[in-house]
Amino acid sequence: MAALKIAPSILSADFARLGEEVRAIDAAGCDYIHIDVMDGHFVPNLSFGPVVIKAIRAHTKKPFDVHLMIDPAAPYLAEFAAAGADIITVHSEADKHLHRCLQVIRGLGKKAGVSINPGTPVSALEPVIDDVDLILVMSVNPGFGGQQYIPSQTDKIRAVKALIGKRPIELEVDGGVKPDNVKMIVDAGADTVVAGSAVFNGTDYVKTIQALRTAAQ
Repeated sequence: MAALKIAPSILSADFARLGEEVRAIDAAGCDYIHIDVMDGHFVPNLSFGPVVIKAIRAHTKKPFDVHLMIDPAAPYLAEFAAAGADIITVHSEADKHLHRCLQVIRGLGKKAGVSINPGTPVSALEPVIDDVDLILVMSVNPGFGGQQYIPSQTDKIRAVKALIGKRPIELEVDGGVKPDNVKMIVDAGADTVVAGSAVFNGTDYVKTIQALRTAAQ
């Protein structure tokens, strides 16, 4: 099995020291920088826009894994790409023209991701499965950090992994991921995990990221 990729979510970072926090998780051995973009409409919270992403881009060479929890996403895809996103993930529940969004993202030279919420069936992915580079399974209801993992999503991760089959698609899981449940999540099929509060609520990011890797084995 390929090594687990860990993507700390800067939603849980200290916003007053964002550049410093990004450098710290980079040095601690993360694989991606996960950036949760929220619009206060699709989800009940507001977070970062392209200006913030552009501002922190110089602080790391690690890929920016940008998760757009916004509706619509289509008008902003080029702006997020220009700001420094490497992977752009849109929600199946948001834009009416999901397939077009994915085509645009790839056309911008970025990896295209699609995300599904806990209440969305795996079948929603079937029409676009050959047009994505990453599938993000939300294991909490999006909008806030620090929530508890929803156990029913483990079966969904397995089902998504079966749908992916041999396609070269990353399977990412976001929500309530901790050292005590990461092995179950990886065993179900995830190869990338988002960890927000699990990383940033501690003081030793190296130790926490390594704890996730060790627990996943």
